[in-house]
Amino acid sequence: MELIISESKQALGRRAADDGAVLIREAINRSGRANLILATGASQFEMLDALVAATGVDWSCVTVFHLDEYLGMPMTHPASFRRYLKERFVDRLRTPPAAFHYLDAEVDGRAECDRVGEILQEHPIDVAFIGIGENGHLAFNDPPADFQTERPYLVVDLDEACRRQQLGEGWFATLDDVPQQAVSMSVGQILKSKAIICSVPDRRKAEAVRAAVEGPVTPDVPASILQRHKRTTLYLDPDSASLLSGD
Repeated sequence: MELIISESKQALGRRAADDGAVLIREAINRSGRANLILATGASQFEMLDALVAATGVDWSCVTVFHLDEYLGMPMTHPASFRRYLKERFVDRLRTPPAAFHYLDAEVDGRAECDRVGEILQEHPIDVAFIGIGENGHLAFNDPPADFQTERPYLVVDLDEACRRQQLGEGWFATLDDVPQQAVSMSVGQILKSKAIICSVPDRRKAEAVRAAVEGPVTPDVPASILQRHKRTTLYLDPDSASLLSGD
């Protein structure tokens, strides 16, 4: 795992997007196409803004997969991650992507896991743009995460810390409004990505960053598994890096 600490949240987003764009261009030059995973949430705002503006990326050669979505969530809801990615990414691209495989878990989450998971198996991921939750989760794999499953997508239960994070970021009016389940890409599937760009700004993520970087690899800190991925880069700002030992 490589660490890059930028001077600000905005600089973090630009650096992560610029490095990711290089990897996308390399994949297209190598094989004529690129396959991506995109995360959502407040931590990805700056990175997505910069990625949309990246030059030299032929988005018509890019297939994108959605990382997670709430169970039973209509796309019209302000907290819908499908809506988030459509408005903050797809609709802003100069050229539409070759395909964007949204997760629609509104009616049957388990069937959607199977549907998108089958498509994903035909598209090895070149670059995964992800984050880390306040509780150390990857996607919606809350602790203790399942490190063993071979399934690409799972229906998962959301713990209270995760649900409080969604409330704190302003996506819901009350904790009771936050769904208790979601469809999530599995940890094992994320780790199959050739490269991982992990953007983690803000002081509220500092403890999770410390545990993921300096603690043992454990399902109790799902993001700690990134220590075992050969090409993960963790992008931090001074706040999110504030508890690291510096050794």
